[in-house]
Amino acid sequence: MNYPRADVLRILRITTHQLAQWQKAGLAPGGESFSFFDLLQLKKIRDLRAHRVRPTAIRASLQAMLKQVAGMENPLVEAGTFSAHSRVVFRHDGYALEPTSGQLVMDFEPARQGVPANLRPMHAAENANDFFARAVALEEDPASQPEAIQYYGKVLLLEPGHAAAHINLGTIFYNRREFELAERHYRAAAEAAPRYALAHFDLANVLDETGRISEAIETYKTALLLAPTYADAHYNLALAFEKCREPRKALKHWRAYIKLDQAGPWAVHALNQIRKILANDRLKLVYHKQE
Repeated sequence: MNYPRADVLRILRITTHQLAQWQKAGLAPGGESFSFFDLLQLKKIRDLRAHRVRPTAIRASLQAMLKQVAGMENPLVEAGTFSAHSRVVFRHDGYALEPTSGQLVMDFEPARQGVPANLRPMHAAENANDFFARAVALEEDPASQPEAIQYYGKVLLLEPGHAAAHINLGTIFYNRREFELAERHYRAAAEAAPRYALAHFDLANVLDETGRISEAIETYKTALLLAPTYADAHYNLALAFEKCREPRKALKHWRAYIKLDQAGPWAVHALNQIRKILANDRLKLVYHKQE
């Protein structure tokens, strides 16, 4: 099954600009159609970028991993990954390896703490990855979502701190307007991976949707502290400030958004909001003074 570009953007909740950047960096295939394995690879890249790992560091790690492990074709799909001090670390054959230096590193992933690496059964990790892949394939079809939820549940039984599984479960419940369950999983993702900007962004969306605007604003700010170029977080934070009747604060984030995504479907709205805010003479004066 192939996925058109629009579906990839929707499934992974990334922007056209982000995908174009990854393609330019050689991390994602070009073209307008993506395979299921492309989708899994893009999900890994999204997660690493949420931890502020640079595209150049991801590419260098991939190239080094291919040299380190014979027979591996796509390390992002075939091995587990996590970030450590802006580097990519791969889990393979029971070890955590930083391939650019060739060093073995300690694996401090929350789901695996307390279990020595050499005593962890690899079949459990492989099953978790397999369950996760099946769940991703199923979740887009509403008729298959109950089965997808079951597979994500199996992932979390094996790895309770699997942030991506929590996020994807949260998104299923969010789209079904089951906000209490969505919030529970987004909070679990943020606790398991505190530097995962997407987890804070999704949690903020639930808080916003359920009327807790002040808390949502602080949570959007957390996402932006972790990922200052997170376009969607700027957009939603601007909307939240407008709900609170704070147009000056909203202006900053509308402007940040259009710098990051000038061609996306929401860029027109962002530009209109900027013009509307600046139409107020008093705000215009303040704005030019700040410039």
